[in-house]
This record gives sequence, structure tokens and C-alpha cells, in this order.
Amino acid sequence: MSTATAERTWEGPSAPERLNILRNTKSIAIVGASDKPSRASYFVATYLLSSSPYKVYFVNPVAKEILGQPVYPSLAALPEVPDLVDVFRKHDDLPGVLDETIAVGAKTIWLQLGSWHEEVAAKAEAAGLNVVMDRCVKIEHARFHGGLHLAGFDTGVISSKRQLTA
Repeated sequence: MSTATAERTWEGPSAPERLNILRNTKSIAIVGASDKPSRASYFVATYLLSSSPYKVYFVNPVAKEILGQPVYPSLAALPEVPDLVDVFRKHDDLPGVLDETIAVGAKTIWLQLGSWHEEVAAKAEAAGLNVVMDRCVKIEHARFHGGLHLAGFDTGVISSKRQLTA
């Protein structure tokens, strides 16, 4: 079942609960990290490395280095258990990523914008994990920490008209 056709019955954590998850996170593993600047995972990785306190790990079985950091072939290969697993993988890969997340003992699985999988959420919660779906770690972190102005998300200008330039 694709994310477009799946009925959404699962309810995710509230904004205060998401803030609490991020406050209790020390390390994030980005599964499906890409070395291509056009990919969302690259944009999120750039932000997390430059504007967050988190230790960031990249997981991709084919890449060797992203943004000057080593890339690991799996969650099990990381030098520590990540607190949060941020997933940039296609829908059909999500159950396998969850199995790996549970196996290494991470506390949270976070599915990126556009990613929704009811069965993964149910299984993750049954295993005691925090679950966030269809939200961006970068946007949520910036939102809670006053950084939405980065990359033009909040220009501080409230107007329906174009600004005139001199």
C-alpha cells in the first residue's frame, strides 16, 4: 500500500512530545543518506552537522563519505547505538529498516516528509520505540530552536506583495 492510498489512522506525537524526543536525542543515524546535494537527506545532513548539537552518522551501503564524514553500510556497523534513526528510504524498505532499528536498540524511528507506514508504526511502538512519521527532523529542530529562517523558511517578512529592491 503506498503512502498516497493508505488510510491514516495512526496518530503521531504532539509538538511538545516531538520536542521532548529531540531534546533527549544525542545521536542521529540518517539511513539512506545521499552524497547528492539535490537530495533531501543531504540538505538535512548539512543542517544537522552545522546547526544542531547531535552526533550525526550516515548509513548507506554504497557511499563511502558524505560531507567529509564516514558512511556506514548498516546501523549495526555504527560505532555507537544512535538515539534516533532518521529514514530516507522508499516505502517498501521501511519494515526492514525498522527491524534493523529494533535490533541495534535505537529509541526512535523517524520517517521523513511523505513517508507513512501504519504497520511500521504499530510494530515500532509495540517494541517500545518512539515513532514520528511524515515530518522532517531539520524542520522540527529548526522550528523548536528558532532556526526556520535558515534556508529561507522564514524571512521575517509578512507581505502579500513583492518587496521592491533599490
